[in-house]
Amino acid sequence: MKQSKTKICRNVTEDLDEAIGNIKPESIYILTDFNTRKYCLPRMLQSKKLQGCHIITVADGDENKNIDSTLHIWEYLSRNGATRKSLMINVGGGMITDMGGFAASTFKRGVDYINVSTSLLGAVDAATGGKTGVNFLGYKNEIGVFSPAKSVLIDVDFFRTLDIPNIRSGYAEMVKHALIDTRREWDNILSFDLDTIDFDRLKTLLAASIQIKERIVEQDPKEENIRKALNLGHTFGHAFESLSYRTGKPVLHGYAVMWGLLCELYLSHIKLDFPKEDILRLKNLAREYYGVFPLDCKQYDETLELMTHDKKNESDEINFTLLAGVGDIRINQTATKDEITECLDFLRDGQ
Repeated sequence: MKQSKTKICRNVTEDLDEAIGNIKPESIYILTDFNTRKYCLPRMLQSKKLQGCHIITVADGDENKNIDSTLHIWEYLSRNGATRKSLMINVGGGMITDMGGFAASTFKRGVDYINVSTSLLGAVDAATGGKTGVNFLGYKNEIGVFSPAKSVLIDVDFFRTLDIPNIRSGYAEMVKHALIDTRREWDNILSFDLDTIDFDRLKTLLAASIQIKERIVEQDPKEENIRKALNLGHTFGHAFESLSYRTGKPVLHGYAVMWGLLCELYLSHIKLDFPKEDILRLKNLAREYYGVFPLDCKQYDETLELMTHDKKNESDEINFTLLAGVGDIRINQTATKDEITECLDFLRDGQ
């Protein structure tokens, strides 16, 4: 499965025109949410190749990344003449690129799509790698397919419209990529100043982070082996995220991943002797910029239940990606209930 080409743009409309020209679609459909329609779409529509295109808009937020929203997209495509030679352009963050990619990949057994990522989280996580999907029955990305975009375009200037929590949310995924790469990259990413965002330096760090992910995805596009390294922090993290929606207090994906990283690095320490000093470096950063996940010990069993439902599991056991050290990846690891409870206690320590 050939992976999509990711480009950090100098001029996103010129790059989009080129990408559209390479595909030569019969018709074009742009998917946005209300935020990206307001803040990002006007710039996209400067493209001459988008004159007369169709625009589909869905509600913002991960809680709307669901089958109902997907049905709305499919219905619009069907009622407005989309064919297998049409093109969908997903303009937005991870919610839009996940769901838009899924809708495109399943409509008429698949139409081409391009992702224009407008959030840091979406750029470093959802837009690249070919995973698409929607949430279902309270579980993250429960329904989806592997289907890479034809192109992924990223314009860092769009990130200037983001609030600070959404910048931090994307940064958490960059921390994860550094942890599975090298100590040099780990030290480099931790030196970034989250109090005063330097967008030029962020662009450089983002390019390196995307290269880490694309290198892994190229080796294992369907997550049968080393691509599982990209799940570091996500077994706990997805459970925290799902729990937050169940309790009516939703947290951003990157925040859940940051807390998940703390738990899974602590589990790595228990099982593989991952250095405690590196965990403490991350814990200090998390406390300062992400706070503490509001988890009560009475919610431990529900958290465990959410983890057992994780789609990465291949048997009755919960599957983790752990580290013996920075860059020393160990996939297909398991843990006992007592070990998982100890990790949750560590996360709540000082709450």
